[in-house]
Amino acid sequence: MQWFSPENVVAVGTAVLGIAASGVMVWYERRVPRRKRIGYRVQMDNPIGDDVRLGRANVRLGLFDEAPEMSDATLVLIRVENDGSQGIDRDDYTSPEVHGLTAVFNDRTIRGVSVTQPSDTDHLMDHFTPARGFGYEGNTLRIPRVPLNRGDHYKLLVLLSGGDVGREIRLFGGIREGEVHPNRSATPDEKPPLFSRAARLITIMLTVSVLTLAVIVVARDGDRVPIGCEKGRVTVTGSTAFAPVVRQLAKDYERKCPDSVITVDARGSSAGVNALSADSRSVIAFSDGPAIGGPGKLVGERIALSVFTLVVNDSVRLPAKGLSVRDVRRIYRGEVTRWKQLDASLPDLPIVLVSRNADSGTRQIFQRRVLGTWERVPSTSLDCVHKDDTSAPVMRCELDSTEDVLTTVARIRGALGYSEFTLASSGHRGLRTVPLDGAAPSVEDIEYGRSEYPYRGVEYAYTYGTPSSGSLAAAFLAYIGDTANENVIRAHGHLPCSATVATGLCSGD
Repeated sequence: MQWFSPENVVAVGTAVLGIAASGVMVWYERRVPRRKRIGYRVQMDNPIGDDVRLGRANVRLGLFDEAPEMSDATLVLIRVENDGSQGIDRDDYTSPEVHGLTAVFNDRTIRGVSVTQPSDTDHLMDHFTPARGFGYEGNTLRIPRVPLNRGDHYKLLVLLSGGDVGREIRLFGGIREGEVHPNRSATPDEKPPLFSRAARLITIMLTVSVLTLAVIVVARDGDRVPIGCEKGRVTVTGSTAFAPVVRQLAKDYERKCPDSVITVDARGSSAGVNALSADSRSVIAFSDGPAIGGPGKLVGERIALSVFTLVVNDSVRLPAKGLSVRDVRRIYRGEVTRWKQLDASLPDLPIVLVSRNADSGTRQIFQRRVLGTWERVPSTSLDCVHKDDTSAPVMRCELDSTEDVLTTVARIRGALGYSEFTLASSGHRGLRTVPLDGAAPSVEDIEYGRSEYPYRGVEYAYTYGTPSSGSLAAAFLAYIGDTANENVIRAHGHLPCSATVATGLCSGD
């Protein structure tokens, strides 16, 4: 490792600068007194008399035609604010008079005063009364002892006559352990700087250091492998229901890590798990639910909670509550062979059961979570159309993938099958999903405890033994489980197990 490489030097320098800046700020907070300050600024000083010059033209506004002594009237807006580090109480004013502050308008006479303030400081108005010293005489305005929290302010709109705009305006008074001072003039809507000059300087220095470090890192070895990337090849097999998620994550990883090749070969949960062996250390098998059987030394990791659903051909318009688990079990035991036997409103069509093969994790979860046993009706058809065993009461066929099941159910009238929920609800015409005991398949309802929908299971990733550190298999598994990729898993209708730690939804399968 090159300890004195340019990027390391800049990185250490940036860290030292940050620590030093923090130390200076702490020292400043402890050593520099926290002062009380009242600031004031003139935000407006405009003529409003008879003759007002606008641009190059003299315009007669005629506001005071009936009051000749106001022909040179002006309006002044003063903002008074607590811009210190502490609140100010009435007792903090040191004036010997009843009032706290005094404003003087040279060469002008005060004709009237109005007080304004933000809506969240209405309580300040109670202090502007003659009994508390509020009033004016000649060119002098007396301002009461107004308590101000840090950041509070009020405004004084003063009507004047007898002088031109721009004449000196002074506001003074005494504050215990503090001061009254003028602020920079600002428009009524202008805000004071958010950061002090010292804070801005430190921010600029740190920014320049970080940008310098970034330029050095980018300009140096452009072929350096990004953090988390490993070279090589890995094959991902198993679940067809979870395959869309794996394919997208594999593409994302290959785009991030160009020297990696990830092949997705989904062929069923059991088939994928059974393919693992000591000679397949670069194979990851996904399984809908925990692996049944398979070789020894399997290491599994919970990835996501998947929701599955029964699907029925559009020719069968089930009620909104769908099917009861009891009726589903009767159908799969062969006790109900025609839809009309369940409800007189249903069509008199034979029930065609479109199932997955024995390697399917989707089928295994269906048997465990819904049927509570194996599918009792044997396979009686190879093409789901012709009954090869004419003595069987129900036609049932077995297919290799979720996509095959969905396509077949959509094509055959009276067909009933099962599938991963998102695949079933994404653009397959000719079929509809089936609620169970009135509960619709919904990831959100399960996540937030609004539903006890039964047909769901945990998606596992299995390897033969623990992948070695630095292998592509280990890196890709870490990439899948990274919280940054939770949105990809959610987008495909699954709930990341990393988001279920508090609820334990992934721990019960």
